[in-house]
Amino acid sequence: MYFEQFYLGCLAHASYMLGSAGEAVVVDPQRDVEIYLNAARVHGLAIRHIFETHLHADFVSGHRELAARTGAQIYIGAEAHASFPHVAVQDGFQLQVGKIRITAWATPGHTPESMCFVVTDEEKSAKPWAVLTGDTLFLGDVGRPDLSKRYTPAQLAGMLFDSLHKKVLQLPDNALVYPAHGAGSLCGRNMRAERVSTIGTERLTNYALQIKNREEFIKQLTSNLPARPEYFLQDAEMNRTGAAALSELQELTAIETLELQTILAEGGLALDVRGGDEYAAAHVPGSLNIALSGQFASWAGALLGLDARPVLISESPEKVAEARMRLARVGLEGVRGYLNGGIDGWRAAGFAIATLRQITVHDLNCELLSPAMQVLDVRRESEWEAGHIQGAVWWPLDNFRVAPPEIDRDARVAVHCKSGYRSMIACSLLQRAGFQNVINVTGGFDAWLQAKLPVSSEKPVEV
Repeated sequence: MYFEQFYLGCLAHASYMLGSAGEAVVVDPQRDVEIYLNAARVHGLAIRHIFETHLHADFVSGHRELAARTGAQIYIGAEAHASFPHVAVQDGFQLQVGKIRITAWATPGHTPESMCFVVTDEEKSAKPWAVLTGDTLFLGDVGRPDLSKRYTPAQLAGMLFDSLHKKVLQLPDNALVYPAHGAGSLCGRNMRAERVSTIGTERLTNYALQIKNREEFIKQLTSNLPARPEYFLQDAEMNRTGAAALSELQELTAIETLELQTILAEGGLALDVRGGDEYAAAHVPGSLNIALSGQFASWAGALLGLDARPVLISESPEKVAEARMRLARVGLEGVRGYLNGGIDGWRAAGFAIATLRQITVHDLNCELLSPAMQVLDVRRESEWEAGHIQGAVWWPLDNFRVAPPEIDRDARVAVHCKSGYRSMIACSLLQRAGFQNVINVTGGFDAWLQAKLPVSSEKPVEV
């Protein structure tokens, strides 16, 4: 049996390919499907089957394009009510591919249509070898239960408890667990960084599986959920119908400096995808910074929305192409173009350059003696509750989609997150909103802890 995991770090997304007797099965494909076509060619396989564990909400699947390019059949849970050509899979469905047997288990909870696929490698054993759990069971966590329009989070959490205890945990302890996401995904809260586990390991270490009481499980699963980005439900609908092929997207055009100035004056958006240090040193006034180095597409989708029409600013055509691809992976398809010549072209044209001050945690600790310094923490609530800087105010970055924090626009505001990635995004949003004295704290709260500076555990002071 051939088996390969494809891990897309920027979305913390895992997809899979299995093969036997010249045929291949792809599970939960990402939107750009060349990696599966290339792998199939290398291993002498023909992709004949595409499985979806559920309607993904955090990325746009490539199932429709992959099927069109290979002639493969798509399989998805009947409860998805998918509108593209597919096999509506029911509980107990089986597919034989050479010596591989795939058995579908209906495991509602994360979503009503969620499925797990039990894989048996009959060349080695008649017992299950692994289970592809989608977003039902993660390593260290389980799927969030608030992604349905038809069911309440409590109803879904109850379904998830039943799915886990009546089905998934009935597998042998040595069965491998391969989920659709890893650490960093918003589809759960406490995922570990590993890429594979076993049922036995999860039974012993996964906090959610330690909760034996159904009502307590529902209570814990529906409490303190991370903010659900607005685009999640839009992506699920795109996946229900099947997204267009990437080749059908309009080619990006070069935007000249004078045109970008007009776009910004009319309220348009410039998205600078360079690293935070480069952005801080020089950027187009009013531009936003979401660096390609982190969870770029997820934050762009969450903060800008899928209808945004940004002009991209980067240091090279290759980075522009990468940004465009990553935005398309979450369904943000309306990129207007890119700034011709990047920031150097903007500077050469004689337009004003903006900068952003950065300070270390040691500098911040000294400046806290000044009453004019305000600290803004943009981490999520669970991070804040684990410890924060005394006197800081809390406004998680997710909230910026609605409004900036209600703090003095003329005061000095030192912004921090965990490591500096989210704080730079927040600083750019604050500058765009008219805050005059914004400062980014390099290294974030991780650096604060490493410096052994004082930490508070007071309740959030949300502004």
